[in-house]
Amino acid sequence: MRIVIADDEPLARSRLRELLDSQDGVEVVAEADDGRAALHACAEHHPDLVLLDIAMPGIDGLEAARHLAAFEPRPAVVFCTAFDAHALSAFDAQAIDYLVKPVRPERLAAALERVRTFAAGREHAGSAGHGKSRTHLCARMRGSLRLIPVEDVHYLQAEEKYVVVHHARGEDLIEESLKSLEEEFGDRFVRIHRNCLVARHEIVELKRAGDGHVQAVLRHGSQPLEVSRRCVSHLRETIKHL
Repeated sequence: MRIVIADDEPLARSRLRELLDSQDGVEVVAEADDGRAALHACAEHHPDLVLLDIAMPGIDGLEAARHLAAFEPRPAVVFCTAFDAHALSAFDAQAIDYLVKPVRPERLAAALERVRTFAAGREHAGSAGHGKSRTHLCARMRGSLRLIPVEDVHYLQAEEKYVVVHHARGEDLIEESLKSLEEEFGDRFVRIHRNCLVARHEIVELKRAGDGHVQAVLRHGSQPLEVSRRCVSHLRETIKHL
């Protein structure tokens, strides 16, 4: 079993390493001190399990787990935290187990056994939970990844099985559906077409093109985007309240 340990406290990582040394058939392939580093480590090493702290700077453990749920193959997640108040949120994020620090050897052994069951396919986990919206989108590229701040996204456009993220530093592909992104980030993005969501603050105005179609002019867009007929009335109302 290949394991990544993610915790912002070096002593906590060292403690988990010591506990894992006494377990058969496990290998720690990487350590990380925050959620961003954990995601990079998982993209590089493809672990079977991530032992994940919750309270970490930047991208915390709960958000990292929601990103990991979209990885293929998806690693199992076991939270290791000093607080038991996050247990419900942890299982919403599809965690396999939840260990409270200081982690006891027998509890860790039980968690590893659950992970083996998960890996063998005897438990089937769904997609990421519907907790707090993520602060970043995750684009995977040739064994690495790029984390795109949601606040930097101008618009999202569906293209075959991918979604193209148009953001402040360029474009990236993510393997998520436009529908799921709309459900998660509906307060930030508005649908202008069946294949396009636009950040509300990016819309400057609506105008009618020469062919009669309505277009949305974006603050940072090089070209206007087509608005479908069914979205026009809702979009006009949205603009009034911006």
